[in-house]
Amino acid sequence: MANDSIEEAIAGLKQLLSEKGELEAVAKAKIEEITAELRGSVADGSVCPVERMKQGFSYFKTEKFEKNPELYGQLAKGQSPKFMVFACSDSRVCPSHILNFQPGEAFMVRNIANMVPPYDQNKYPGVGAAIEYAVLHLKVQYIVVIGHSCCGGIKGLMSIPDDGSTSTDFIEDWVKICLAARKKVKSDNNSLSFQEQCTECEKEAVNISLKNLLTYPFVRDGLMKKTLALKGGFYDFVNGSFELWGLNFSLTPSLSV
Repeated sequence: MANDSIEEAIAGLKQLLSEKGELEAVAKAKIEEITAELRGSVADGSVCPVERMKQGFSYFKTEKFEKNPELYGQLAKGQSPKFMVFACSDSRVCPSHILNFQPGEAFMVRNIANMVPPYDQNKYPGVGAAIEYAVLHLKVQYIVVIGHSCCGGIKGLMSIPDDGSTSTDFIEDWVKICLAARKKVKSDNNSLSFQEQCTECEKEAVNISLKNLLTYPFVRDGLMKKTLALKGGFYDFVNGSFELWGLNFSLTPSLSV
């Protein structure tokens, strides 16, 4: 019932705005502020999770889908994203939210600690299939690997015992993809605190993933032909900053025997 009341209040405020076009800017801004606060009360966790999804879709349909028929009409015919993005599964770092990607702009893969494993047809077919589809079929122009602050996956990587033993079924074996980043950080930054080392590793692991992308033949070919570029990114949600960088790779054409 409370949820229904909130939606009714929002609907009433929206109607007032549409009917009273002569409202002064201050009054109009205040009404929009109250509407946003009401929306926030729906999303603050006090609503049943299932209801939250229903309300979320209702908002999307009325405020985005129905207001952008041309965009969604084009998307119904196909997709042609310019970006492929590897990002963490962490609920705080949605790429579409922080980079304001619109539907159809980015083909995404999200996993623990935004890692890209090396080419392996047997061990990582899901990741390989995504990269192959993005590069060869969607013809993306950029592959971007985005790390982030306070990453639990990187903390797990940095916490693995030196003997390599694991205590989880999947997590530690997965983050070992970037063991080289852990080794480099521990070697180069021995005087730093554990938390500071984790911060360094959050960025260095991105570089390892970028290098792993070079093990995919179709990625290398795209780089050689200059139809594809690789970028590393880092989102710091503590300070609200975003970094973007590239690595200089010395590439030579693949040999065919």
